[in-house]
Amino acid sequence: MMKKKRLSASKASLVLFLCQMISALDVPLDSKLLEELSQPPTITQQSPKDYIVDPRENIVIQCEAKGKPPPSFSWTRNGTHFDIDKDAQVTMKPNSGTLVINIMNGGKAEAYEGIYQCTARNERGAAISNNIVIRPSRSPLWTKEKLEPHQVREGDSLVLHCRPPVGLPPPIIFWMDNAFQRLPQSERVSQGLNGDLYFSNVQPEDTREDYICYARFNHTQTIQQKQPISVKVFSMDSLNDTIAANLSDTDIYGAKPVTEKQPILLTPTGSTSTKVELRGSVLLLECIAAGLPTPGIHWIKEGGELPANRTFFENFKKTLKIIDVSEADSGNYKCIARNILGSAYHVISVTVKAAPYWITAPRNLVLSPGEDGTLICRANGNPKPNISWLANGVPIAIAPEDPSRKVDGDTIIFSHVQERSSAVYQCNASNEYGYLLANAFVNVLAEPPRILTPVNKLYQVIADSPALLDCAYFGSPKPEIEWFKGVKGSILRGNEYVFHDNGTLEIPVAQKDSTGTYTCVARNELGKIQNEVQLEVKDPTMIIKQPEYKVIQRYGQVSFECIIKHDSTLLATVTWLKDNDELPDDERFLVGKDNLTIMNVTDKDDGTYTCIVNTTLDSVSASAVLTVVARPNPPFDLELTGQLERSVELSWIPGDENNSPITSFVIEYEDGLHEPGVWHYQTEVPGTQTTVQLKLSPYVNYSFRVIAVNEIGRSQPSEPSEQYLTKSANPDENPSNVQGIGSEPDNLVITWEPLKGFQSNGPGLQYKVSWRQKDVDDEWTSVIVANVSKYIVSGTPTFVPYEIKVQALNDLGYAPEPSEVIGHSGEDLPMVAPGNVQVHVINSTLAKVHWDPVPLKTVRGHLQGYKVYYWKVQSLSRRSRRHVEKKILTFRGNKTFGMLPGLEPYSSYKLNVRVVNGKGEGPASPDKVFKTPEGVPSSPSFLKITNPTLDSLTLEWGSPTHPNGVLTSYVLKFQPINNTHELGPLVEIRIPANESSLILKNLNYSTRYKFYFNAQTSVGSGSQITEEAVTIMDEVQPLYPRIRNVTTAAAETYANISWEYEGPDHANFYVEYGVAGSKEDWKKEIVNGSRSFFVLKGLTPGTAYKVRVGAEGLSGFRSSEDVFETGPAMASRQVDIATQGWFIGLMCAVALLILILLIVCFIRRNKGGKYPVKEKEDAHADPEIQPMKEDDGTFGEYSDAEDHKPLKKGSRTPSDRTVKKEDSDDSLVDYGEGVNGQFNEDGSFIGQYSGKKEKEPAEGNESSEAPSPVNAMNSFV
Repeated sequence: MMKKKRLSASKASLVLFLCQMISALDVPLDSKLLEELSQPPTITQQSPKDYIVDPRENIVIQCEAKGKPPPSFSWTRNGTHFDIDKDAQVTMKPNSGTLVINIMNGGKAEAYEGIYQCTARNERGAAISNNIVIRPSRSPLWTKEKLEPHQVREGDSLVLHCRPPVGLPPPIIFWMDNAFQRLPQSERVSQGLNGDLYFSNVQPEDTREDYICYARFNHTQTIQQKQPISVKVFSMDSLNDTIAANLSDTDIYGAKPVTEKQPILLTPTGSTSTKVELRGSVLLLECIAAGLPTPGIHWIKEGGELPANRTFFENFKKTLKIIDVSEADSGNYKCIARNILGSAYHVISVTVKAAPYWITAPRNLVLSPGEDGTLICRANGNPKPNISWLANGVPIAIAPEDPSRKVDGDTIIFSHVQERSSAVYQCNASNEYGYLLANAFVNVLAEPPRILTPVNKLYQVIADSPALLDCAYFGSPKPEIEWFKGVKGSILRGNEYVFHDNGTLEIPVAQKDSTGTYTCVARNELGKIQNEVQLEVKDPTMIIKQPEYKVIQRYGQVSFECIIKHDSTLLATVTWLKDNDELPDDERFLVGKDNLTIMNVTDKDDGTYTCIVNTTLDSVSASAVLTVVARPNPPFDLELTGQLERSVELSWIPGDENNSPITSFVIEYEDGLHEPGVWHYQTEVPGTQTTVQLKLSPYVNYSFRVIAVNEIGRSQPSEPSEQYLTKSANPDENPSNVQGIGSEPDNLVITWEPLKGFQSNGPGLQYKVSWRQKDVDDEWTSVIVANVSKYIVSGTPTFVPYEIKVQALNDLGYAPEPSEVIGHSGEDLPMVAPGNVQVHVINSTLAKVHWDPVPLKTVRGHLQGYKVYYWKVQSLSRRSRRHVEKKILTFRGNKTFGMLPGLEPYSSYKLNVRVVNGKGEGPASPDKVFKTPEGVPSSPSFLKITNPTLDSLTLEWGSPTHPNGVLTSYVLKFQPINNTHELGPLVEIRIPANESSLILKNLNYSTRYKFYFNAQTSVGSGSQITEEAVTIMDEVQPLYPRIRNVTTAAAETYANISWEYEGPDHANFYVEYGVAGSKEDWKKEIVNGSRSFFVLKGLTPGTAYKVRVGAEGLSGFRSSEDVFETGPAMASRQVDIATQGWFIGLMCAVALLILILLIVCFIRRNKGGKYPVKEKEDAHADPEIQPMKEDDGTFGEYSDAEDHKPLKKGSRTPSDRTVKKEDSDDSLVDYGEGVNGQFNEDGSFIGQYSGKKEKEPAEGNESSEAPSPVNAMNSFV
């Protein structure tokens, strides 16, 4: 018999172990080194024994196996060979034994029911699968039955039977209503394990007609529905009403009230029953009882306890559930149903049987020729299972004989095996509850040695630690292993080395000189092989500065050090742990290279901190404890002793100090009689004291608690002491904060702060309120009021002083005499306005106002001060009014003057003054007008420098937004700047205030200048604005292109912009425009292509616009601005021109004229002559036709022969002889876009597209609207 060998940690040595163990495991075929090893088949995957399939889908019966060579597969069905080639519906997957039965293309699942078994076979044996029972799932319909309505008396029990159809597998049962809502269940109403619905007692609310039982068949994903069941519950009240309607008044009638019932069991019936359950399954026991009130269910196991951790109660304790049952769970289980009238019980005798289960399953065996081995198959069950053996799927009794094999019950013994002894053996353990089948092969191999450890594998270890050098090997017979150091070294022997059976060489204490090359040699009778590995010994990792114990207060900062030293060839990582777990995910924890810092330490940071240093070879750690001192724990065991009327002694035991000595104790009390739940401060004693004598007040139900205090803070309060109620007494004090203030001119409101509950000293707390007018010989007027905080005295004079006092009293008497306070009755609005208001202007932004105080009697209240209302009327420089915004300044007390800051220079203001008391403001004084003097202006609104030349620049500017006076002049200063940004001499020029531009001449060419510009008033100079500009270098070749001669022609809602451009080709232009005089940003339109005209559309009629043209890519270069105005909006005329008489006459004249011209042309042509159309037109110009001028293509005016000037640009009034709108309906205004009629459909000038040939007549303007008669005539000429 072979000896068991030691197991290596490497995968390769695991394979060697598999080869050497008697009960060896599979040789891993996917290992590259073992690809050539032969192996009998092994079943790796198979379908379950009881395989229920969906009859609508293809049936897939799995059978996968591995082996070397790859196995072939065959099947049996119901014990006979299943020839899949003869059934077109059945196919086997390639390189697999898995069957696919095609049901979806015409096959029927019922035709393939049966018991299937798969066999995988190669030259070394055959493995078989379990018997796989194929059954299609079934979801039959409910059998038709006539369901009678259930009529039940209130309080009786009821069972609604479900009786679902028998399906495969059994369905899941649930009860719902017509709305597909689950019926609510409770201790009274619940569903049994058989699907029936049980009512322990019915109630009127159980009446309904839609109790529906549903059966869900999960395998086919279908739900079957039983017909609805109707339940009618008759209550005692309804029965009494029915009886009363059928009996006379003299009859005795009346049903008995609902009768309570003691429990009886609805299921199971009788007093005892039995149940058999299999080991490892779930045991479900059920008891459902009837009774009124609803019984409760209790479970016990006779003679034992219910198994802990495996016992559960379901269905309102009506079901006992024990999972993973074993033979020990057999016994008698009693359920007891109990209500107030009694109990009922049932005993269920449970027997746990067991299908076979493995004790020792046979394991694959790999042997060398001549070796011995055994296969062991041990199973248990209840009853004891029968063990039988098969060889290559055939009962061993009829299998081919093998002289090396001997069967001894559950064991097969192999002696001196040979290669022909390889086979697969099956062990079958079975009893009446099931069977187990296991395949185990015997593989006899003869192989030369193989070393599985990679060549030149590098091992690294730390000095003074063990070194394990692997030499995982495989061979059959088992090879012998030898180790050498170096390529030509001697064989290793001695106590300094340990040689393991799996080939591993162990050096127990590796040193630096152990570094080197080691050679492993494996040999058996079939061959020899060797392999080299490398060993490196590294310096150990050390912590040379370990973290130290720390004590820190909460919210402090603490740092732990961890300085390390390690082998330079290894990478070390440092990890910090807290209490052997990861650091909290908190930004307060800062991990540095050599330390850990914790910011704002809290109580939860207390613990042990560990620094762990890891390399690939070793790991070291060091720990330190952090103690966080915290608030003390609360005191406990409070005790009251020595109770007197006005004192008591309190004692306590201190809690834990939490590493910080207790400095004091704070005692608080609660008045459970007047303010329950509210705690008040009582006193404080030193931390060394644990008793205190407390002073008490009468009529207070005291509870005390103690709070401990140390340097860190206060503890949580202790548990309250017992209560102590003191006796009642007269009040010791009177209300505080007594005041008298009127809310109306004719009343006095007396208020006070009431005594707190414990200050009342007894029940029936009230107040005596007394008052009298001051300095008047009157008696005190008194009233007694309840425990309130206010009393109103009506009918008082306006704002007079009163003497007031409030005294407390209770059922036992009065408090001491109170002190008097002075109050006033209600205020009224002041009667007069301040007089003699004077204003003294100090400077342009500040003025001082004076007034005479009003008599105090006219204030009629507490004088609070004076309010000054002031507002700007207008600016003296612009003479324009704006919205008046009044400002208010309040001057407290009896003040008679005030300053008005923030005024605007050179402006006119008004102000008035009013007196203010607690009621409000009095009348205003007459408005006082004053003016502020001039100030310095703001900076000019803009400064723009354009048109640079060789020696000149043009400056344009805008006047200041706030001139603050009359502008006297502008001051311009400028100086050159050289290439090093040094400033040259400063030149100053004064410019008249009415100028807005200036051309500076005689400047240096190609020079940068800096300009400083500001405005002046008579007061002085305002803030300046600066700008820089550069003169050009060469006037013949300017640096930038030029855009000049920008012209505009405007209509009502659009304008045609044209310009001349000098510069590089392919320039991209844009047009900027805006409302003239507006501060709004310029609007920008991009011009498509390189055209020199553009139409601005969407303009507002009758509006002045500014426009300029620029070139893209030339920053800051634009044309000068041009201003134009759109025409006024004209009324639209929707007239059908074809129905107008003048138009018809005109068309007739045109037709006649054309006819005459054609006749003349025909005559002259016949004579060989030519008809000069152009000359004829000039000689016989029709006064109704507006000619087209050839030079610019625009329409000429109707005028005398010497007057042939074109219309002025933008003019809307023609000369005397043109046809005006009011004289004729055929005006151009009616038919053009509104003004000049000078544009084509795209808005471009007609002159650009007409009159190109001198001898050809000009073409008329085309329009998308109704054509002008003039245009129509021009088109005929």
